[in-house]
Amino acid sequence: MYINYARREITVKVVYYGPALGGKTTNLIQIHDHVADGSRSELISLKTAEDRTLFFDFLELQLGKIGGLAPRAQLYTVPGQARYEASRRLVLRGADGVVFVGDSQPERQQDNLESWRDMARHLASYGFEAQGFPIIVQLNKRDLPGAVPLEHFRRTLGLNGEAPIFEAVALDGRGVRESLRAVMERVVVRLRREISASAA
Repeated sequence: MYINYARREITVKVVYYGPALGGKTTNLIQIHDHVADGSRSELISLKTAEDRTLFFDFLELQLGKIGGLAPRAQLYTVPGQARYEASRRLVLRGADGVVFVGDSQPERQQDNLESWRDMARHLASYGFEAQGFPIIVQLNKRDLPGAVPLEHFRRTLGLNGEAPIFEAVALDGRGVRESLRAVMERVVVRLRREISASAA
């Protein structure tokens, strides 16, 4: 979170985290394509030759006011490939909220778990516990044959209800806006608490 009191602006950072090819970039593309030009930036994306995210995707949105401040949401994705762990940690620095994008395919459940643990470890390195931090879980690719049951995915990650789960098909936009709205609601609640505490 960054507050510019002179311009009455508050900037928040939301990171889309998850395994490679899970749908993180697709989420940002869908959001970009369905938000009016005047309320968003261009989508900035750094990719490999294989069209996979190398470092991050970035999109900035303008939202309604929080405590008299005009918020700007900066949305980032992290590269899912194992060799970019340092980049994932760097992108996660300063995050105000996370959308964890899991993959519904049965063969990707171990990848989901490793990515979830990776995220929790990096959050802890910045002084945050996954429980209590604004995290929304999105289970993507629900349209695929053989998609794992929601409860199986919940058990794989060891989720005990602390993070809400949204089912999604990011390619056609299903669950994308709902996930963003939910994480922003949690971020706003946390920001209002922090702003009230600093004003007291």
